[in-house]
Amino acid sequence: MSDNDGKKTLGVRGGPRAGNVKQSFSHGRTKNVVVETKRKRIVKPTTATPSPAASGKSAAPGSSAKRPAGISDAEMERRMKALQAAKEREAEDAAKREAEEQAREADRKRRREEAEAKEREEQERAERAKAKAEADERAKAEAEAAAQQAAAAAAQPAAPAADRGAAPSKSAPAPRKQDKDRDQQRRGKGRGDDGRRSGKLTLNQALSGGEGGRQKSLAAMKRKQERARQKAMGGNVEREKVVREVQLPETIVVSELANRMAERVADVVKSLMTNGMMVTQNQSIDADTAELIIEEFGHKVVRVSDADVEDVIDQVEDKPEDLEGRPPVITIMGHVDHGKTSLLDAIRDAKVVAGEAGGITQHIGAYQVTTDSGTVLSFLDTPGHAAFTSMRARGAQVTDIVVLVVAADDAVMPQTIEAINHAKAAEVPMIVAINKVDLPAADPDKVRSDLLRHEVIVEAMSGDVQDVEVSAHTGQGLDELLEAIALQAEILELKANPNRAAEGAVIEAQLDVGRGPVATVLVQNGTLRQGDIFVVGEQYGKVRALINDRGDRVEEAGPSVPVEVLGLNGTPEAGDVLNVVSTDAQAREIAEYREKAAKDKRAAAGAATSLEQLMANAKENENVSEMPVVVKADVQGSAEAIVQAMEKIGNEEVRVRVLHSGVGAITESDIGLAEASGAPVFGFNVRANAPARNSANQKGVEIRYYSVIYDLVDDVKAAASGLLGAEIRENFIGYATIKEVFKVTGVGKVAGCLVTEGVARRSAGVRLLRDDVVIHEGTLKTLKRFKDEVPEVQSGQECGMAFENYDDIRADDVIEIFEREEVERSLD
Repeated sequence: MSDNDGKKTLGVRGGPRAGNVKQSFSHGRTKNVVVETKRKRIVKPTTATPSPAASGKSAAPGSSAKRPAGISDAEMERRMKALQAAKEREAEDAAKREAEEQAREADRKRRREEAEAKEREEQERAERAKAKAEADERAKAEAEAAAQQAAAAAAQPAAPAADRGAAPSKSAPAPRKQDKDRDQQRRGKGRGDDGRRSGKLTLNQALSGGEGGRQKSLAAMKRKQERARQKAMGGNVEREKVVREVQLPETIVVSELANRMAERVADVVKSLMTNGMMVTQNQSIDADTAELIIEEFGHKVVRVSDADVEDVIDQVEDKPEDLEGRPPVITIMGHVDHGKTSLLDAIRDAKVVAGEAGGITQHIGAYQVTTDSGTVLSFLDTPGHAAFTSMRARGAQVTDIVVLVVAADDAVMPQTIEAINHAKAAEVPMIVAINKVDLPAADPDKVRSDLLRHEVIVEAMSGDVQDVEVSAHTGQGLDELLEAIALQAEILELKANPNRAAEGAVIEAQLDVGRGPVATVLVQNGTLRQGDIFVVGEQYGKVRALINDRGDRVEEAGPSVPVEVLGLNGTPEAGDVLNVVSTDAQAREIAEYREKAAKDKRAAAGAATSLEQLMANAKENENVSEMPVVVKADVQGSAEAIVQAMEKIGNEEVRVRVLHSGVGAITESDIGLAEASGAPVFGFNVRANAPARNSANQKGVEIRYYSVIYDLVDDVKAAASGLLGAEIRENFIGYATIKEVFKVTGVGKVAGCLVTEGVARRSAGVRLLRDDVVIHEGTLKTLKRFKDEVPEVQSGQECGMAFENYDDIRADDVIEIFEREEVERSLD
């Protein structure tokens, strides 16, 4: 709204049809009202009335004399409200602009004051730094003067006392002034944050040339004055040498060596260069060189080895009074299908409340049985297949008594002999259990006589080996077998110390989907408790839970108790030794050392030690075809046995190479490895997860699942046999003698022959023999009988033969006719 010549103009925005209405009001005069619509612009004369805002009175809505013509009461009221709102908004905007202007002015003033304060602060700091530098220079001059006076006094011992006393009196005010400057400096340093920023270079100091660098500390000044005083006194007191014991491994970095000796790295490098070794602080040196350097610096050498980390494992000699009786560990061994697991199940069902099912023959199962007399027995059930030799041997290493199961209807078999050898090698007593005596074809005497061939003499034949006839199906002889085991255990007097750190052996290990790495451990000494920190092979962990053979959680496991241990960081190898240590750091350090040692050992075994060996290996592998495979199994023992079976497959022309073997489900990484090498993936009692299956379908990688090791080995043999080249065999089908040689135009020399033996075929291969020496081998170009080309000529008939690309034929030469056939080979 604006005032012009006493007129007031109001701009009001109307509704969608009203358009814009501009109305001028004047006192007592008539003006035109311009109404702008969307369609046309209409100018109407009207009588102006005083503005309600100007007069201070509100016009009546129904009064037509006080409002322009053609405007309703509601429209007039709306326009008045819009006018009032516009005035209020204008007043608010003006107030807001004024407040913003005041705020900007205050901000500019504050910034000017801050800049001025900062400039004053920098000037004061520069003045303090300058005063401090002057004080330091005065202190330095006074120290030098005092040193000169002390030297003069020492040179003139006979000088008068008055002269000696006069000098300090002249310089006495100087220390007081120095103290005053130092106090002033401390007071200046304590104000605000000036002391904190006193050592920093500012722009004003740099431009004015003031002292901006960091100043020496008070301790440094005191050390400097002390050195000057000692120099003035004519003596140089050296610090006492601290002799340290330096632990020296097989190799050490130069900087680490200097750190252990508490010497400067530059001095150590200088000493090495003096001895002819140009090394830097980041290079490694051997132990002998480091020992020379340590002795040169006057320290003592303590040789250590990486294997010293295992010294924390306690090797305790148990006292006789600490030993207590323990249950015997009995291993069930024998040939496959001779009833080992069935016998163990019968014992458990007869003596144990209903628990889990019997062990799978692919794994080593560990169970405990309590007899009627209260004797506790620990059983290990080993599989009988030939591929599980290592697992059966592992069972013999931890056992006290071996029960050799032999079927009465099958006698001694190859795995039975193998079990006998393992038991003899372990030097453990043996009990023969002749199983399946309830069958009609059972012949226990034949079993006893067959065992004689392998130096196993049973008591029934005047020997010292107990034998019991049993039947797992009917339960016959089970009590007698348990009594024989208890008797043998009583003779052995098995004892262990339960009150010490636990030590045991891993019977089996697997990677469980829900529980992680799980190891079946047979405790051999001490007591394994929940919460114990342990190291087992290349793995370590803390016992989170202990589960017995019935699936129940237990708090501890004593000697000869088999338990499942949860809490490992990885899957250990079956047969690894478990040791309990005191701290987690020790367990981790031992596991890392063992892992590094095993990796170095594998690298050394796989690398050629000389160039000749490298060339020999390359030449040997030139004509060898490899079949790469990836193997995943449910437990570590099965994976190990499968790998051993794979390594035995092959000959000098083809072999199976296991790219990777592990425990657990088949994953995407296994599929990626198989795709890169063109290998199939074999899963033994495991399956591939969903991402691995999708990846295998996309990449075309074959996954095969097995639950019986027979089928896996047979399929791998069949696949490896396909890599063998077909064998070429020659079958001699006839002989012919050349009677005469003819020259035929367009054909060359043609031999007139008589087939003396067999048959001559056009498609067969031929050799030309002269004086029983082969002079040519090739094919026939033509075979004719009279003038006709024939496919074959029988014995006793004459024919004409011409050789392909060969004409040196003579009479009385012999032609040998043969055929070649390809024979597919297979691995035995």
